[in-house]
Amino acid sequence: MSNGEFDIIERYFSRASVDPDVLVGVGDDAAVVAANGALAVAVDTLVEGVHFPAGLAAEAVGYRALAVNLSDMAAMGAQPRWCTLALTLAESDASWLEGFADGLYMLAERYGVALIGGDLTRGPMTVSLQIIGTVETTRWLGRTGGHVGDDVYVTGTLGDSSAGLALIKERAEEDVPAHAALREQFLWPEPRVTAGRALAGLASAAIDVSDGLLADLGHICKASGCGAFVDVEHVPLSAELLSAFPPNVAEAYALSGGDDYELCFTAAPAQAQSVEAVLEAVGCPARKIGQLVAGTGVECRRDGEAFEAPAAGYRHF
Repeated sequence: MSNGEFDIIERYFSRASVDPDVLVGVGDDAAVVAANGALAVAVDTLVEGVHFPAGLAAEAVGYRALAVNLSDMAAMGAQPRWCTLALTLAESDASWLEGFADGLYMLAERYGVALIGGDLTRGPMTVSLQIIGTVETTRWLGRTGGHVGDDVYVTGTLGDSSAGLALIKERAEEDVPAHAALREQFLWPEPRVTAGRALAGLASAAIDVSDGLLADLGHICKASGCGAFVDVEHVPLSAELLSAFPPNVAEAYALSGGDDYELCFTAAPAQAQSVEAVLEAVGCPARKIGQLVAGTGVECRRDGEAFEAPAAGYRHF
């Protein structure tokens, strides 16, 4: 970007960190942090017109850029600590930059994440954010630990966000309460960081539901060397989703829509009471929706009978 690059960084992205482990932050050639133990590192890239509609409010773009990365930390049972930002813009717009920074910092402050560096350049709008968290070496989550017989759970409700995105794209009526609630779920997802931390040591495997339940549970199955079934009547749907769409459409959003940023996780049946207790303690609803089984892939069942589900999830390529 032209000669205002460093002015932009200083004006919008140099808010002081209160984290004593940030030894060098924004403004140098690299950040320096004091880290003890194991680190969890993730990165997500959001491209305008691919991951969010053109013209989306800047504050929502900034918020979502961090939220999707926080969701990865949740899926690992990690405590998010620091992030770096690479931002590509067609032009520097003061009001857009201010809104973007406000959305990013709003969520960063909520979860104690310090922005410690990044890059700014000119081009088609792209937001790439890397996040770094800490994990106990014996208490972290991943996709590989599932075992045949483990129960499958999801947090929250599914399908709201992808339905909300569809409503945004269709410019659906804004004064319908159910429509407004679904749009909010897309714009302002709440990552399940606290739930992920609580489940570390209890859940056998976990993933965040970003590409769709069936696709993401399929990733757990592949990594854990097993299959799964999902009882679709147990998949949690919100009242707003059921109000706005016919049951079959609502179900399709929940199974394959993606962008939920809830957690799908597995746990041994013997851990059921402990799972319920720790999630209740942090105020996170969850529901058992199926089980890991011998074999491969994910089978959907309705009233115990297998049926063909909607196409499984978002495809990046």
